[in-house]
Amino acid sequence: MSTPTDPRSTPDTARRLDRIAKVRPVIGMEVHVELSTRSKMFTAAPSPVLTEPGGPNTLTDPVVLALPGALPTMNRAAVELSMLVGLALNCRIADRAVWDRKSYAYPDLPKAYQISQFDKPLCFDGSLDAPTMDDAGWVQPGEPTARIGIVRAHLEEDAGKLLHDRHGCSTVDLNRAGTPLLEIVTAPDMHSAHEAVAFCRLLHATCRFLGATPGDMQKGHMRFEPNINCVLTLDDGLQVATPIVEIKNLNSFRAVAGAINHELREQPGRWAQTGEEHGPAMKSTRGWDDDKETTFLQRTKEDALDYRYFPDPDLPPVDVDDAWRDRIRAHLPELPAARLARYRDELGLADRDAQAIAFDRAAADLFDAAVDASVKQSVGRGEAAKLAANLIVQTLGRIANAREEDLNTLDATPAAIAGIIALRHAGSISAAGAERLTEVMLGSDEEPAAVAEREGLLQVSDADELEAWADAVIAENKAIAQQIRDGKQQAVGRLIGAVMQKSAGRADAKTVREILLKKLS
Repeated sequence: MSTPTDPRSTPDTARRLDRIAKVRPVIGMEVHVELSTRSKMFTAAPSPVLTEPGGPNTLTDPVVLALPGALPTMNRAAVELSMLVGLALNCRIADRAVWDRKSYAYPDLPKAYQISQFDKPLCFDGSLDAPTMDDAGWVQPGEPTARIGIVRAHLEEDAGKLLHDRHGCSTVDLNRAGTPLLEIVTAPDMHSAHEAVAFCRLLHATCRFLGATPGDMQKGHMRFEPNINCVLTLDDGLQVATPIVEIKNLNSFRAVAGAINHELREQPGRWAQTGEEHGPAMKSTRGWDDDKETTFLQRTKEDALDYRYFPDPDLPPVDVDDAWRDRIRAHLPELPAARLARYRDELGLADRDAQAIAFDRAAADLFDAAVDASVKQSVGRGEAAKLAANLIVQTLGRIANAREEDLNTLDATPAAIAGIIALRHAGSISAAGAERLTEVMLGSDEEPAAVAEREGLLQVSDADELEAWADAVIAENKAIAQQIRDGKQQAVGRLIGAVMQKSAGRADAKTVREILLKKLS
C-alpha cells in the first residue's frame, strides 16, 4: 500500500486510500497435478513423474517433438486417474469430454498448441470441504470447515520448461512436455491465505492418497496458482473490485501463503494509485520471488479467445458410460478427511496421530488391517488402535526417517503389527521391547512371539526373580530407598530404572513398581 514517502504517492492516491472502509479478499485456485502414469498423455514416451530423466530431452519421441506425421493417442490410465480424483472431489463425470487445441507460441511447446479441454471438461461441479488448520498443517478439531466449489477438473498435457544457466544461456528441455496434467479450477470461495493453504494441503493429501500423483512439489508434481482480488467497500457504501492477479507456479504451501498475503496488502494501494477495477482484459499474471517475498509482473493475462480454442481433429471425444464410472468408483477408497474423523471420534486416537495416519495411504491401510487382525486375537479395538498408532507413527516413522525411506518400502505387515500388539496386551513385552521387536520383524514372516523369545524381549513376570532384583537394587541405593520410605514416592522411578537395567529391559515395569513400593512402605 502506498505511503506518504512512496514516490508514487499523490494527494489523489491518499484520498482514495482514505475512502477504503473495508477490504474483502476473494481467492480462487488453479492447481496443476502431474499424474502418476508410466507414459505421457498422448504418446508412449516415458513420463518424468515415474521415470528419472537421464538429462535434458531424454524422454522424447516424434509426438513430443511435434515431428511431421506424428499423431497423438490418448492415455486411458490418465483419464481414469482423473476420473478418480474427480469422484473424490464430488464432481460430476461428463458423458462426453472433448479434446481441444489451445494455441500459443512458446519455446517449450513445439506444436505451438497444447492439447487441453475447453468447454467440455472431464470433471465438473464438485466441492471439497477444507478444515481449519494451524500454520503447521494440523487440523483443528471442532473448528468450522469451508466448502470450496470445484468448477472443473480438465485433463491436458504439460508443457516443457526452459533451463537457464549462470552465463545467461537457456536450454529448452522437453522431458516434461506431454506429461498428463489434471488442472483443477475452484470457485472464488476462499477469503484468506489461511483458508487457501488449508484447501491446498487437503487437496495435496487427497491426490497423493489416491495414488494420482507422487505429490513432490519440488519436482513440480503439484503446482498452485491462486487468483486473487479484493472487494473494496468505500466510505459511501460503494463497492469496487480490484483486477484479478494470478500467481504462477507456486510449489510450496509457504509460497502460497506468502504470495496471497502480499497481494492482499498491495492491491488496495494499486487501486488507490491507478483507479483500475476488475473487468475485461484487466487480469494479470505475476510471479513470486521467494527470497524477497514479493510478487512481480510477468504479463497481462490472455482471455480464452486469445488462445483460439478449437476441437482437436486427431483425437476422438472421451465417451464415459455408467459402467465405466462404476468401475472407477469401486476403486475410490475412504478418503483422508473421513478417516481422520473415524480414527479420532470412533477409535479415540490423539488428533495428531489420527491425522498422521489418515493422510498417508500406506500408514492408513496398514493401521486398519493391523487393528482388524488384533481384534481377532481378542484385543479390544480401542486398545489395538492406540497401540497400532504408536507403533506406526512413532516406531515405523522413526525407522523410515533414519533410513530415508517411506512406509511402503519398510515391509511392515499387518500380521506382524497385530502379533506385537497381542504381546503388549498380554504384558509379555514392554513398550521398549515392542519398539525393538517391530524393527526386527521388518520383512520377516516369523511369529512375533518366537522372535521376541529369541531376541530376549519377553518380560520377566516371575515374582521371585523380580523380588531378587528389587532387593539388590534397594541394597545398592540406600539413600534413594530412604527417600521413598520418607514419602518421596516419585524417587521410585530411579529404582525402577535400575531394575530394568539389571533385567536387560525384560522386567515388567508396572510389577516392579508395585514390588518396590510394597517393600519400602
